[in-house]
Amino acid sequence: MDPESYTTMAEVRAGVDEIDRRLVALLDQRFAHMRAAARIKPERAAVRDEARKAEVIENVRAEAERLGAPADVIADLWDRLVEASIAYEMTEFDRLKA
Repeated sequence: MDPESYTTMAEVRAGVDEIDRRLVALLDQRFAHMRAAARIKPERAAVRDEARKAEVIENVRAEAERLGAPADVIADLWDRLVEASIAYEMTEFDRLKA
């Protein structure tokens, strides 16, 4: 996949579809880590860690800037991803500790 070499929208769309498949697979792995965290953390209150959330978002922002990607957009996406991850981990924590 080399977007700079694309000459048709079909190539662009196929490239985007492939990236989306890869992102979903990576998100599946990320959520597996949330399940592990829910299993390992001793208390439900430990699920939300604002300092860690800020660290994760700052790391992603820095990486986006390094790559020349839109850092504000990516940081906003990660904020939503982290919040969704926290909600998922809380649900898993409750399920595992019930």
